[in-house]
Amino acid sequence: MKRLLLSVLAGCLLVFAGLAAWVHAGPPSEVSVMYLGVERRLAELEASTVDIPDYRVAYLEGGTGAPLLLIHGMGANKDEWNRVAAHLTPEHRVIAIDLPGFGDSDKPANGRYSTPDQVRYLNDFIEGLGLEKVHLGGSSMGGRIAAAYAAQYPDRVESLWLLTPSGVASAQPSEVIKRLQRGEQLPLVVSSREELDESLKLTTEQSPYYPDPVKDSFAQSAAENYELHSRIMAELNQEAATQPLERIVDELSVPTRIVWGEKDKLFHPSSAEVLRELIENSSVFLIPDTGHLPMMEAPAEVADDYRQFRASLGERS
Repeated sequence: MKRLLLSVLAGCLLVFAGLAAWVHAGPPSEVSVMYLGVERRLAELEASTVDIPDYRVAYLEGGTGAPLLLIHGMGANKDEWNRVAAHLTPEHRVIAIDLPGFGDSDKPANGRYSTPDQVRYLNDFIEGLGLEKVHLGGSSMGGRIAAAYAAQYPDRVESLWLLTPSGVASAQPSEVIKRLQRGEQLPLVVSSREELDESLKLTTEQSPYYPDPVKDSFAQSAAENYELHSRIMAELNQEAATQPLERIVDELSVPTRIVWGEKDKLFHPSSAEVLRELIENSSVFLIPDTGHLPMMEAPAEVADDYRQFRASLGERS
C-alpha cells in the first residue's frame, strides 16, 4: 500500500511539473486561453456576447445583486478586472465589458471610438442587457468614459468608481508627461513583447504576474491592433485637450469613489484631489506603492475599499 501511495504521489508530481512547464513554455495563445480561463473561474465570471447597433459586444458576468459595470482602459480588455472581481462577485453582480474596438468585441478599422461614441455604445449595451440602473466603474480611459456616461445619464448611475481616470488637465505633470515633453518616445501603445514589458514598467509599480507565454499572447494581440489603437489614442489625446475631465465631471453629484496609486507614473496622483473638489459627494482612496493599475496591482485592497464604499451607500448588494 505504501508503495502504491508513493507511486500515485510521484505520478501527481510529474503531472503538476509537466503542467507547470507547459504554462511557462507552451504555445502563447493556448496558454493564455487556459490561464485567463482559470482567472475567470476563480472570479466566477462567464463570457458572453450581446448585439447592439453595428457591434457585437463581448463581456464577462458573475455574482448577484445590483449590477456593477466595469470599463477597461486603453489597449486593455475585460480580463483586467478578473483579479479584483474574484473579491467582489461573492457580494456583487460584476459585468466587465470589452468596449467596441477592444478585446473580443467588434473592432472595425473605420469605427468611431471617441468618448461620446463609447458613451452611446455603453448605453446600448446597458439597454441590451435590460439593466435599468448600474453602479459604474472604469480604469484610465474607462474611468473617463464612465464619468462621461454619468454626466449624460445621471438617472441610470447609482454610483461611480473611478480608478486613475484619464484626462485631468490641471493636475501636476506626471513622470510620463515630463518625459514626453522632453521628446522621449514611450510605448503607450505597444507592438511587441519588448514594448509590452517597457509599458508595464511605466504603468505599474508592482507588475502583476503573468507567465511569459501569456505576456507573449498579450503582445501578439497588441501588435494586431496597433494601428487601430494608435489612432484611438491620438484621437483621445486630442479630445482631452479640448474636453478635459474637469469639464465633464463639473456638475456630477452621483456618489463617487476615486482610487489612485501613489506611484502612478502615467497620471499624477494629484489628479484625485482635483476630482474630489469638483465632484459633489466624492471621496479618495490613495494606495501606497501602487501604480496606474490598482485593480491589478492591489486587488484585495481595492476590493475591500470598494465594499466599504458600497456599504456607506446604505445597501447590502
